[in-house]
Amino acid sequence: MDAPTAIREAFARILPLPDDEWQAFVPLLDVRHHRKGDFLIREGQVAGHIYFLYNGATRNYFLKDGKEYTVDFHFKGDFVAAYLSFITREPSPVFIECLEDTETVAIAYDPLQEFYRHSHQGERIGRLMAEHQYVRRLRREMDILALTAEERYKQLLDKHPGLISALSVKHLSSYLGIQPESLSRIRKTRN
Repeated sequence: MDAPTAIREAFARILPLPDDEWQAFVPLLDVRHHRKGDFLIREGQVAGHIYFLYNGATRNYFLKDGKEYTVDFHFKGDFVAAYLSFITREPSPVFIECLEDTETVAIAYDPLQEFYRHSHQGERIGRLMAEHQYVRRLRREMDILALTAEERYKQLLDKHPGLISALSVKHLSSYLGIQPESLSRIRKTRN
């Protein structure tokens, strides 16, 4: 399946887009190839795109006093953006780094806004995607406050079993809010 078809299927899981609106949307899609270590956005830049991950994985993180704090991972089939920057048009507080060679479909801000003005269904898909991001963030915040690091690790492992082994201990422990040594202990007790 090609990248545009994969996006259409992702939309269909949210809400089908009629053929005429899909045909108007296709020209907005820009397939891009990124190498491991490339950035979709860096801190301080204004987010100009939402990306669909056709293949690959990314990590969202920010820096504080020289230390990296991983706030999210995205995998094949996910939409990823520095949403705060994308919505507010302010500089991004996060970096989005490709963790492996990654193929994305970029959708630029201005053409997307124009599409929303002409496509009620497209605008609705955008709203539902934003709501999904809000729910995802709230669940993550609640998990950080209510679950142990081991429970958060198990939850992530259940969702992405094959992908977790590819993540570095440093990045994964930062995401879980623990020290790398603690993650190593958790992994040992699970084996």
